[in-house]
Amino acid sequence: MIFQKLEDNRKSNQIQSLALIDPDKKNDSILLDIIKNINHSGFDAILVGGSYIDDNGFDERIKIIKSSTKLPVIIFPGDSTQISRHADAILFTSLISGRNPKYLIEEQVKSSQLIHQYKLETIPTGYLLLKTDKKSAVEIISNTVPLDMNDEDLILSHALAAQYLGKKIIFLEAGSNSNLSVKESIIKKISQSLDIPIMVGGGIKDKETALNIAKNGASYIVIGSLIERSKDISILSDINKSLHAL
Repeated sequence: MIFQKLEDNRKSNQIQSLALIDPDKKNDSILLDIIKNINHSGFDAILVGGSYIDDNGFDERIKIIKSSTKLPVIIFPGDSTQISRHADAILFTSLISGRNPKYLIEEQVKSSQLIHQYKLETIPTGYLLLKTDKKSAVEIISNTVPLDMNDEDLILSHALAAQYLGKKIIFLEAGSNSNLSVKESIIKKISQSLDIPIMVGGGIKDKETALNIAKNGASYIVIGSLIERSKDISILSDINKSLHAL
């Protein structure tokens, strides 16, 4: 089981670093380079997914990614169309921070039989979108309002509700290519109250940010935009070595 292996590593006091690949056609020309950089940078697994994919190439790109790496490939779906038999597992996400039933339960119902047919391992995930300095693609596509990062009690209430609903992990998301990351005080507050691990993504563009997030209670660090922009894998390797050394 993919999640159990990641959890075993995490419980051995090793932060898990996940690479996020946006499988849209805009990245087709650099997809193999992205995978190569990931393979040589010390990541623990690969997440694949995006808020919006404007063609039908998701399954083929998953196939390419899976055939080009030995790392676990986990779908981070934007909706029920982002399902593939070629992946190892899927974050079965529910947008707990929003009130749009489409992303709370409807997309999950649409995808359930295909996930069953493909025998994909599911990782029940409580997904919390947090407000930053600009609208994220998730906010626009889901037509939901993100949680204000200044209202830490409200964020904690959402995280606890997700845990009580049986989610195995909480994903705190600041949005792709955000100029801000999730506030360290939020991560610390939630980690002190929850019994399940915390995954944090969005706005992680340097080692200092990644380490501060991990030191305040995050167990899974998601890095996406930096992988697409960085041609020097030593930057990614340095981040991952530092995370794994904590």
